[in-house]
Amino acid sequence: MYLDFINLTTVSAALTLIGAAGIIALAKPLDKVIMFALLQGGFIGMIVAAKYLDVAMAAAIFDPIATVILLIGIIKINEVRKKKQESQEEGNLA
Repeated sequence: MYLDFINLTTVSAALTLIGAAGIIALAKPLDKVIMFALLQGGFIGMIVAAKYLDVAMAAAIFDPIATVILLIGIIKINEVRKKKQESQEEGNLA
């Protein structure tokens, strides 16, 4: 009875919702990247459940690339924030 509810579509939708809620709720950028990976996994699962395997293959190839670009962006933003904070501290000392 309960096992009928557990299928690929339901699990993928749950992963996608957990990932989206985590991205919204968590504050740290690296935690958001982990939740983004959950969202991607659920998204690919839903595409596979809909039997669009060619689209799922393309998404499986491009999702890690998007994650790397997101990580590069987070690193650059942290560097800019650190430099801005250091320059403000130097301005306050003068």
